[in-house]
Amino acid sequence: MKPDISTREDIRLLVHQFYDQVKTDSRIGFFFSEVVTIDWDKHLEKMCAFWENVLFFTGEYEGNPLETHRRLNQVSTTRPEHFQRWMQLFDAAVDEHFSGPNADKVKQHSKAIAAVMMQKM
Repeated sequence: MKPDISTREDIRLLVHQFYDQVKTDSRIGFFFSEVVTIDWDKHLEKMCAFWENVLFFTGEYEGNPLETHRRLNQVSTTRPEHFQRWMQLFDAAVDEHFSGPNADKVKQHSKAIAAVMMQKM
């Protein structure tokens, strides 16, 4: 049986695995290679802080994901199929390494985020 997500290192593994897939994905990778310039070290650390806060309430994440994605949407329209692909890749990254309540929680939270973003854009 796979372990549950229980440490920052687990989150780091998940985030890095996920974005390794995103960067080369034919459907959403262009957002990160053509639409915006990404400082990957900074972005990955911010995403680790975000998911760590979601799961463990660390309070270390600062940012506004909705506003960030609204700005992105102004440059290149994000459509439901982009969010669906994001969720597929995210779930696959979780499922590859983890199983348990926190793994389920992080997947449910990602779907809730995507639903709100699709509605607000």
